[in-house]
Amino acid sequence: MLAIAAVATGAVLLLAVPLGIVLGRGYHDKELLRLQRDTAAATRGVDLGPGARDPVELPASRDLLAAYDRAGRRVSGDGPPSASALVRQVLRNGRLADAEHAGAIEVVVPIIHNEEVTGAVRAVRSDGAAAGAARRAWLTLLAVALAIIALAVLAALILGRGLAGPLERLAVSARRLGDGDFSVRAAPAGVAEVDAVGAALDTTAQRLDGLVLRERAFTADASHQLRTPLQALRIELEAIELRGDHPPELPAALAQVDRLQSTVDTLLSAARDAPREAPASAVAPILDEARARWHGRLAQDGRPLRITGGADAEVRAAAPVVQEVLDVLLDNAATHGAGAVTLSVRCSDDHVWFDVADEGAGFAVDPVAAFERRAGGGNGHGIGLALARSLAHGEGGRVEVVRSEARPVLSLLLPRRARGGDG
Repeated sequence: MLAIAAVATGAVLLLAVPLGIVLGRGYHDKELLRLQRDTAAATRGVDLGPGARDPVELPASRDLLAAYDRAGRRVSGDGPPSASALVRQVLRNGRLADAEHAGAIEVVVPIIHNEEVTGAVRAVRSDGAAAGAARRAWLTLLAVALAIIALAVLAALILGRGLAGPLERLAVSARRLGDGDFSVRAAPAGVAEVDAVGAALDTTAQRLDGLVLRERAFTADASHQLRTPLQALRIELEAIELRGDHPPELPAALAQVDRLQSTVDTLLSAARDAPREAPASAVAPILDEARARWHGRLAQDGRPLRITGGADAEVRAAAPVVQEVLDVLLDNAATHGAGAVTLSVRCSDDHVWFDVADEGAGFAVDPVAAFERRAGGGNGHGIGLALARSLAHGEGGRVEVVRSEARPVLSLLLPRRARGGDG
């Protein structure tokens, strides 16, 4: 709207200003032509020839008239006693002349007798009439210009609404698609470019719908195929335990089966696309679980685990998912890092950060590439970090590399649950 209004204003000014100047000049020239005609008519009754004896009488006029003889003396009328420069010029060359003064027009017409210049008549008229006509013309042009600009702004407003409405509806459809509603379809807008974007959005929705359906089918199949062997393995291990002569590694094996079962359940639950309320999970039990899982493993390698901060905070995320993401980050520090591993919790009014740091040399690959599946081949970070980022996104958070060089730090950011409410 502003662009169209600016263009309309510029076009009107480019047309109106020169037109106003031309009209003003035209009114002035018209008034000058009238004065010249009236003054020439006044000279017809003036006789300043050599044999003239009658006193010179000038006709009644609304202009200031004065008659001058050949010597430049005023012989009748109102004006300077002696001829002005313009009068003397006309007396010399016998040609009509005119001049402009402040708010007045001056015309001098020669008096010819027997083809000789015997005198001149000087007339002065106010330029107020021409100025008034020019002023009225400018006001008319201004009114027309404002009307044109107003119509242009109105047309721009109608056009802008006509374009903005389809785009706003298209934005709503895009947001619904981003929220997982793959049934959304863009309504026809009647604008070719917007309809082309809507058609592309519809095609994307259809493809995403098919992709999600295939992934859901795979999830269901994986659930059946994984849970049955895990349950069979548990039964076998528990049978060995009941015989009484089980090896000392059996409790650890059962614990690993429990962990694997919990991991499978967590991943399958997070993969479901059904809407669910964001749960509130206390941070303290999550930290206790991380300490129980990783203290012993790191201690076997002579690496301490330090956990600090955030014991009284709560996050809006499922505790099993948070534990799974922390397991990935701690496993990354244990596998690719060195020295002590630190899990520290920082809190703000709206978010909670879980920072996992170690004393290693940092990332051997680009930190961005480390989140890609199978990044860096055998020397990369596998699919763990990519899986952790996906799980965090599903809970409304994110995983990022805070520090990639020596003593690297990876952080899990999650929304915080406000105290005494749902936040």
